[in-house]
Amino acid sequence: MAKKLALLTTEGLKTLLHAGSPVVALIPVGSVEPHGPHLPLATDTIISEAVAERAAERLEAERGFVALVVPSVPYGVTEFARGFAGAVSVPGAALSAYLRAVVEAYLQGGFAHVCLVNNHLEPDHDAAVRAALVGIDPRRATLACPLTRRWGRTLSDEYKSGACHAGRYETSLMLAASQSSVDAGRALSLPAVGTSLSSAIAGGKRTFLEMGLVAAYTGAPAEATEAEGRELLERLAEMVVVEVTEALAGGDSVVP
Repeated sequence: MAKKLALLTTEGLKTLLHAGSPVVALIPVGSVEPHGPHLPLATDTIISEAVAERAAERLEAERGFVALVVPSVPYGVTEFARGFAGAVSVPGAALSAYLRAVVEAYLQGGFAHVCLVNNHLEPDHDAAVRAALVGIDPRRATLACPLTRRWGRTLSDEYKSGACHAGRYETSLMLAASQSSVDAGRALSLPAVGTSLSSAIAGGKRTFLEMGLVAAYTGAPAEATEAEGRELLERLAEMVVVEVTEALAGGDSVVP
């Protein structure tokens, strides 16, 4: 199982930091945001946590690093969900400053590398997360996010279509990550919605309601499966493993 920093004692962490292997902090980043009538408000954070946990296991088993999943940052820029109960948005500048302070604190505390694992994909949120890393040595800090074309093209057809907020893509991930959090019966009853978020954003729409997403979802949640979710988790974990490994080897993929 993945090691979680929050469950360590100070002496336990000190031992890991001085054991000789690079110690990596994986910070799950998400949001408090509506995800249809069948997924919880913390969906993006839960997905980021599951990805970070799987990546931590693989970084240790396959690369010989000590990888710790550290406490999540569960709030983000969530303006698209304005008008729905449970949409909690913070200003992008505040998020950038907070994330930067957290990253720098881990680096100053002896960690070899910090990776922000983000699965809340609102463009202004993504920009704020990326801004937090500007000016930091790319060997010391990275972002792992499927909005980067390199990784987005490895994911499902629904993800690539842009019709993927609380649809088949995210519902499958949640079935694999936290099945008890999914109202599976409700998901099966929901009709597919074909609205592409990426196309709507390009067309100037700035909220789910403007896009016609009256139930705060798009895609096909009824088609979701746990098996697909497990496969997607592995692909997202691979994204984290490669970003961290390349950075520690001297790569510069932090801010594409």
